[in-house]
Amino acid sequence: MQPRLLVPGVYLLPFEIGQVYLWDRPDGLTVVDTSIDGSADAIVEAIRAIGRQPKQVTEIVLTHVHDDHRGGAAELARQTSATVIAHRAEAPVIRGKQPQQPPVLLDFERPIFNAVAPRVPSAQPVAVDREVEDGDTIAGGGVIVHVPGHTPGSIALLLPTLGVLFTGDGIASHEGRPILGVFNVDRAEAIGSLRKQAKLEVEVACFGHGEPIVGGASSRLRALAETL
Repeated sequence: MQPRLLVPGVYLLPFEIGQVYLWDRPDGLTVVDTSIDGSADAIVEAIRAIGRQPKQVTEIVLTHVHDDHRGGAAELARQTSATVIAHRAEAPVIRGKQPQQPPVLLDFERPIFNAVAPRVPSAQPVAVDREVEDGDTIAGGGVIVHVPGHTPGSIALLLPTLGVLFTGDGIASHEGRPILGVFNVDRAEAIGSLRKQAKLEVEVACFGHGEPIVGGASSRLRALAETL
């Protein structure tokens, strides 16, 4: 796995399903999402490729409960001993104590879902070490932004000092433009969460799926919000 530098300190790991990001801080490394089950070794390879070691990972942030984002978390946590972070509403599902809430699919989403779902193995339960809510901070000054709608406990991660926003799946990009994410449990709530993120001042938007926006992200997100 060859990590791609987006801006100093932030790397993209472009998995086939579910992108992973590395936030390389002076005092440690944060992994944002973990792709599907079986991805941990490739993430560790990428960590070493940027000159870090697995034990330097201090936190694994799971933006939401879907299996293409938490699939590698159990093994990655085992290899790194990092703190696993998720929203309190997602934690019981991630721990394997509750079932996932299924999405409410629009007509155009059904064939996409039916094509992708068989390629995503079920994730292994993960011990969530820290449950977070809107406004909480993590190591390095990252700020948790609760963005429900894609799932009840979806979170984004804002890095104010870098002007970077990790959106999870509430926002995606397609053919070079940002779009509302698909497979939502509550579309209206997801639109509200997109508008919430569009109000943030960021230069870079890192999506769970699709090409990140590097430069002028806020204006692009605000333009999208005005269409919804």
